[in-house]
Amino acid sequence: MFFTVFLFTACHSSTLSITEIEVVPDKVQKAMDEKSTLQLLNVVDQDVSYIVFRSKGTVTVDLETQNNTITIKLDVTNQQDNAIKQHVYILTLEPHHDTTDIQINGKSTSIDHVTGI
Repeated sequence: MFFTVFLFTACHSSTLSITEIEVVPDKVQKAMDEKSTLQLLNVVDQDVSYIVFRSKGTVTVDLETQNNTITIKLDVTNQQDNAIKQHVYILTLEPHHDTTDIQINGKSTSIDHVTGI
């Protein structure tokens, strides 16, 4: 009995993480706003969100937490490249985090478009 309960709990727990993805799910593609630089697409009834960021240059991502706040750090380098690239990240959340701060090159940034999918 204990083993079954443990397995069930383990399957439904989430670990905070962020990963850039190459293959974007159809429901995410349909919800993306081509005019927005920064978007947050929250998957309804799941601890998962997608972040869509369009920029010139090379982007690296880092994730930090403090209390109930998640800080997502997007650092952009080599911005002399004229081509705007789309970066899509999947963010797996933990239930106790209720605030998301997205920083671009160290500055907190407003999100252009937030929606549930």
